[in-house]
Parts: sequence; C-alpha cells; structure tokens
Amino acid sequence: MILQGIIKLRSCREWLSTLPVFLLLIAVIIAGNSELIHARLLNVGEALWHDYFVLRADMPTPDCNPDPDLAAELNRLEAESSTEEELADLFEAEPFNRQAAQISLQNSRRLCQEKHNLAEQNQARVTPAVIIFRTLETSVAGISLFALEKQRMILILTIFICAVTCTFKQHHIAFRPVITKREHIVSTLAQLLGNVVLLLSADSYRNSIYQSATVVDHPEIYLLLIVGFACLSATNLYQLIKPPQYHGAHKSSDTLLHAILSIPLYIYMSFFVACYFFFIEHHQAGPAIFFSLLFDQAGLFLNIGLYIWVGMLLKRTQLGDLVFKTFIPWRMSPEILAFVALIVMAVPTAYTGASGIIIIAMGAIVYEELRRAGARRQLALAATAMAGSAGVVLRPCLLVVLIAALNKEVVTDQLFSWGVKTFMTTAVVFLVFVLLSKRGKIHLAPVREAFKPFLRALVPLFPYLLIVLLITLAYFYLLNVTMDEFTAPVILPLIILSLIIYEKFVVRLALSASPEKNAHKFEYTIRMASSEASIHIGALLLLMGLSFALGGVIERSGVLSHIPATFASVWLTLGFLIVVLVAIGMIMDPFGAVVLVSGTIAQIAYNNGINPVHFWMITLVAFELGYLTPPVALNHLLTRQMVGHQEMAKAVLPDDNFWYRHERILLPLATMGTTLLLVAIVPVLFAYPF
Repeated sequence: MILQGIIKLRSCREWLSTLPVFLLLIAVIIAGNSELIHARLLNVGEALWHDYFVLRADMPTPDCNPDPDLAAELNRLEAESSTEEELADLFEAEPFNRQAAQISLQNSRRLCQEKHNLAEQNQARVTPAVIIFRTLETSVAGISLFALEKQRMILILTIFICAVTCTFKQHHIAFRPVITKREHIVSTLAQLLGNVVLLLSADSYRNSIYQSATVVDHPEIYLLLIVGFACLSATNLYQLIKPPQYHGAHKSSDTLLHAILSIPLYIYMSFFVACYFFFIEHHQAGPAIFFSLLFDQAGLFLNIGLYIWVGMLLKRTQLGDLVFKTFIPWRMSPEILAFVALIVMAVPTAYTGASGIIIIAMGAIVYEELRRAGARRQLALAATAMAGSAGVVLRPCLLVVLIAALNKEVVTDQLFSWGVKTFMTTAVVFLVFVLLSKRGKIHLAPVREAFKPFLRALVPLFPYLLIVLLITLAYFYLLNVTMDEFTAPVILPLIILSLIIYEKFVVRLALSASPEKNAHKFEYTIRMASSEASIHIGALLLLMGLSFALGGVIERSGVLSHIPATFASVWLTLGFLIVVLVAIGMIMDPFGAVVLVSGTIAQIAYNNGINPVHFWMITLVAFELGYLTPPVALNHLLTRQMVGHQEMAKAVLPDDNFWYRHERILLPLATMGTTLLLVAIVPVLFAYPF
C-alpha cells in the first residue's frame, strides 16, 4: 500500500510538472516548424498559381453596377445640379457640364467593369485544388501566428512550472547543495523571503500598469507573474512545514556559513535588487519591471529551454559513448583526451550560444568519459567546467548574433571570422597548460595500430550520421531551410528524438544493459529527460531573469556614469575593460550581460579607439573567464549540479600540491586568463586589421 501511494504521488507530480513542460516545449517546436512550413507553402503556392497571394482569400463581388444607363444617370445628375444651384444663389457656382459628367460616368463604368472582370477571373481560378491548398496554408499560418502571440505566456508558464519543480527538488543554482536540515531551513526561509519580495513587486507592477492611462498589452503576463511568485512562496512555506529527512551529513559541514552558502544565487540577487529599488528609489515595481524584460525576448529564452531539453535527451542516447569510444583505439593520455573534448564540445556550444547551457546539456557525458579514460577527478572537473568556453565565438552562436543586432558597428561575418582565431588560441593555450601539468608520460597509439580499430569504432556511428543527414536534407529540399542559429532550436529536437527512436525500436537495447527497469522504453526515456530538463530550465531561467534585474540596478544606479569617457592610453583602456567585463561575467548571465555592455561599456571602448570587433572578442573571452572565476564561478556550480556533490567531494585530495588540489579552478583560470591577455594585447601590438 505504501509503495502504491508513492507511485501515485510521483505520477501526480509528473502530471503537474513534467507533462506540462513537455507539452509546452512540443508546442514551441510545432510553432517553429509551422513557421518554416508556412514560408515554404507560400513559395509553393506562388509557383503553382500565379499571384497566389491574391487567391489566398475570396475576392468579393463588387457592389457597383457594371452596365448603368448613362443617359438616365446624366439626367439625374443634371437635375440634382439644378436644385443645388437654386439653393446656392449667394455663391458662385459653375453651370453643369454635361460632357464632362458623361466622360466621368464612362470612366466609372469602365473601372467597375474591370473590378467585376477581376473578381470573376479570381473566382474562376479558385479551383478545389486551390481551396484545399490555401486551407492547409492558412491553417499552418494560424498556428504560427497564434504561437507568436502567446510566446510570452508560454515562456512565463515554462519558467514558473520549472521553477516550482526545481524548488521542490532543491536544485537551484547555489554555492553549496542543501545536505543538512539547518541548510534546508536557512535556504528555504531565504527563498520564502526573496519570493515574497518579488511577489510584492509583481503586484505593485500590475497595479501601476492598470492605474496608468496606457493601453495594457498582454495583461495575462502581469497576472501570471503574481501567480508564479505566489506559487514559489507557497512551495517554500510547504517545505518549511514539512521538511524532508536528511541523514548522514557530517557535523563539521553543518555550520551557519555552509547554510548561508546553500541559499540560491537568484535569491541573493533578489535581495540586492529589492534593497536598491525599495529603499533607494522607492520604486516597488522595479524588480518585476526588469525581470519582465525577459519576456521581450521570449523566443530566445524558449530556445534556451529547448537546448536544455535536447541535452537531457542526448544524455540518454548512446551517441556520447560511441563518439568517445572512437578515441579508445588511440590510447590517448587523459590530458590529450581533455583537449579533444574541448574541441568536440565547441560545436554544440556554437549552436546553443552559452557555455552554461552546454554544461547542463552534456557536462555529465564529458566528465564520465574523461574519468573512464583515466583522467584524475580534478582534471575531468576542469575540462567539464570549461567544455563550452571555447565555442561561444564560433558560427552560428546566438550570443554573437545578439551582439551584431545590438551594435551597428559590427556584423556577424567579422565577429565569426575573428572568433575562429580566438577559438584556436583558447585551444592551444589549454593544450599547453594540460601538457605542463601532466602527471605521467604523454602517449598516443601509433597510427598503424589504432587506425583500423578506429574505423571499426566509427561503424556504429554511421546510422546516427545517416539520420542526421536525412533530416537535414529533408529540411533543405522540402522546406529550403538550413540548420543555423535561427532554425537549430526546432530542428535539433527532432533529430535527437529520431536518434532515440532508432535506438529504442531498431537497435532494441537489451534490458539487462540498463540500470533502470523501464529505461529501454521510449516513453520512460522522454519522461525522465523532460523531468530532468524541467529542473535545469527552472534554475537557469530564473537566474537569468534576476540577472536582468541586476543589470537594471547597475544601469540606473549611475555607477557606470562615473567612468571616464577617455583614458590616457589604449593600455589603460584595455586594463579597465578587462577588469569590468570579467566582473560583469561573474555576476550576470551572458545574454543579460551583452545587453548591459552594449548600452554602456561598448561606447567607452569605441571612444577610446578600441576596434569594435576587437572589443567584442575581448568581451566574450572576459565573460567566460568571469563564469570560471570564484567566488561565484557559475560554470563550476553548474558542473557540480551535473556530476554531483559527492563526486566533487572525492576530488579533494589534501596530500597533493597546491596546483593539483585546486586544478579544477586553476586550469580554467590559467587557460582563459592567458587567452584573454593574448586576445586583448596581440591585436594592438601588431595592429591586425579588423
């Protein structure tokens, strides 16, 4: 009976969290593909029927008379003119011109006849085939338009459903996970206070909107914002009343400092933002206003949710294992394999647009494969934390596209061209540092020994490659669409789902090979991937929303206005930019940081003679260094979420020297710090033409 109750409870929670998130993500995919299909249908319609855009709707029959009695009409007009002349004796009126009136009536008749002829031709061309085709086309257009109108609502529902799930499972991004009862109480109390503050701000925002004279657009957003923070507050209250049981925590770890570190980062941000707006500006609606900026770019952040879901789906395929198995015949040293992993992970990072997303999506795979190859834990953690750091400058990174959209001084081709050079610099610097810090001899199997096993290891990958190729070609030839930064979010889920279908129904994995009883089932795989994705989506998007609010505080406080407009030399300018940009990267997500820098720091750089392309390369590398720099070190926090707190604890080896004890922190800092200095200084020294 107890087991049945647990199963029912779990099913109820899945109905309330996992299933809605799955349906929302599927709706986003359907909407995105509907837009692509609709564009193609319009092209096909124009190719099949000339002026198809005219045939899309029935042309009504004109209400004018195509064959009027001109003589009778002339007589009527003349009679009306005579009457008007009698009533207007005090005014000078020209006499009725019968010839001019006749010409005007003839022109009107001709125009009316042309309208009738056009309507008849249009109605004649509207064949049953046209009716069927345009019904399909307009239906697809309706789906696309409806989804576009509801993007904000879909995003806010996704954020808060996922955030409540994340809160229940205590998986928010924090300096430490909650592992003791004291940490649970402190963390949950702080969350309750922070969420109540945001609830009050959202209520004040809604009231101020309705009290103003402006027309309220998307009124459901303001209500859902209140409901969302109310649900988070209610969840925290429930957790305080019925706390979970904690066992096995070491007494030395159960301290007040550790409890404070277990408070989620977004709560710290909410306290800071609320203090500024409530006590300095006396503007209670401020935090909610800037949090709502997230919804102005709803499509972008829904794409982030899709990428996280894709990563969780990919995690449950055999693709990662098969890719890394191709490296086994080469018997690479762990250091060389870490370098290869950095290169391989650059490709998915370029499509997702942020290193944090790729850590959530594929960090566990990278870590497990490096450990399987014999890499020490500190090295594997370091490589996982910076798995995506090198790829954010490569085509078709969405972050670079956002930079080009916000700054007319640069275009994507320039940024991506120099992004390749920056990526190569990062890779070489990483390789140098891992070779300098190696603990054993670097070894690589001879080509004559490894090549044939390598080819055999590639064979299982051919079906995966074929599936990807077929879907990509289908989009290209059927919809005239290539996979780029705009289409990847709606194409990649279909590709990964197709790979899962191939594995579950074609390969038919053995039941004994799975650690879970139902892991071989397609439904189970999708459900577990959606469940895990909902946790990470809630944690990351809530943090991004508060980073927008934090950026608003920085902008409104006037701190940046005290920065000198010009510096004495280009070296002082570069030094200042590096410090400020790394600091921004430490506290803000990349998309919010780009928006802030575009409106503030960028102009200072331009005014001091820093080439715009050079500046944005510095900015992207500085951001990545910020995400790897303590005390926040967001990418390390995400790495811990993916590999687990226990694995992080096992990596601490007090008997090692300083470098190896802290290699997971020092290696990324050394790599990205050196890369940042090279990217900042070398172009100025050699005056490279940007």
